[in-house]
Amino acid sequence: MKKTIFTLVALLLTGVFAFAQGIVFFEGSWDEAKAKAKSEGKLIFADAFAAWCGPCKRMASQTFPDPAVGAFFNANFVCVKYDMEKPENAAFATAYPVRSYPTLLFIDADGKIVKKEVGAKTPDALVELGRNVLGAKDNLPGLEEQYAAGARDPEFMYEYVKALNRAGQPSLKVTNEYLATQTDMTTPFNLEFIFEGATEADSRVFDLLLQHRDAIAKSKGAETVDRKITAACGKSVNKAIEFRDAGLLQEAKQKLAKALPDKAVEFTYKADTRYYAAADDPKNFLKAAQTYQKAAVKNNPAALHDLVVNMMRSFPQNPDVLKQAEKWAKTAAETGNQPDYYMTLAGVYKNSGDKDAALHAAVKAKELVGDSDPNMTTKINGFIRSLDQQ
Repeated sequence: MKKTIFTLVALLLTGVFAFAQGIVFFEGSWDEAKAKAKSEGKLIFADAFAAWCGPCKRMASQTFPDPAVGAFFNANFVCVKYDMEKPENAAFATAYPVRSYPTLLFIDADGKIVKKEVGAKTPDALVELGRNVLGAKDNLPGLEEQYAAGARDPEFMYEYVKALNRAGQPSLKVTNEYLATQTDMTTPFNLEFIFEGATEADSRVFDLLLQHRDAIAKSKGAETVDRKITAACGKSVNKAIEFRDAGLLQEAKQKLAKALPDKAVEFTYKADTRYYAAADDPKNFLKAAQTYQKAAVKNNPAALHDLVVNMMRSFPQNPDVLKQAEKWAKTAAETGNQPDYYMTLAGVYKNSGDKDAALHAAVKAKELVGDSDPNMTTKINGFIRSLDQQ
């Protein structure tokens, strides 16, 4: 589906699609980041940028907020970012001098650079870079050779599964092979293995994770286990989307609802709208959005705005979606009174063919911005000019 000018403007104005969980950057000190990496057995991913750098801004607005990037980097790295020209980051800039921006650094817990990459990356390219860094660290090719040669001792199998997971490769076959040899799933090692191997909700090992959830939480922490459950259900949703499997979608939602009932409404909304967007099914997409609005969003302006952004990214030309989006976008703009809300409303009007209403909303957004954000004013002016080109 071709992106409309609205989509581009909305992404520029909102910065990040609100329903996407991108990279969560650690806000502690550099020493605290290293300590966190050491305690969690992770590498550090550092975005060394400059405020004036265009490619840096593109990564900040398009790559780092991407949900796939966030899921991978949040799980496998302690992520930090530093404006290398700010005085408060001088110590880091001295320790890790760079000549070009952005420079992407992968650093171990002792402060040693593992990988240094210069230049902006798309979401797919950044995830591939991260996987390559982890694969080299874990020596995945060597582990694969040992497995093919018949290595099956428990510690090796665990490290192999862990390396496969970090590299984003299927690990259920190896996990199930090991667990099939076990009669007592409650040993500390086997509980650790279950936790590591439960990557998809539609699997026996995921059911074992739920069965032994309390025992695993004692060592991993309840929040960590909850994140694992959510990620596994999300991966099954991804698989349902890939294979257009409505039954698998339903299974993922049901398992999430049973394990984490307080997250069920939001998870169901995200899963359904992603599935129906991929299936080009605006009717069921709209039903999912309306259900979520009634159950959770109601008339909250920020949440309504986010909902509209999702709708317009998925079905920017569908009449029924546009009709509903216009109502919610208008409520969000009039109650929230934020310039980006009015620009989203302007985009909806434009896609609906109402240029006069689109112009009125854009002018209102410009008034609200005033002199506070010249960049946003420039983007609004560009949108207004585009109305004359329709």
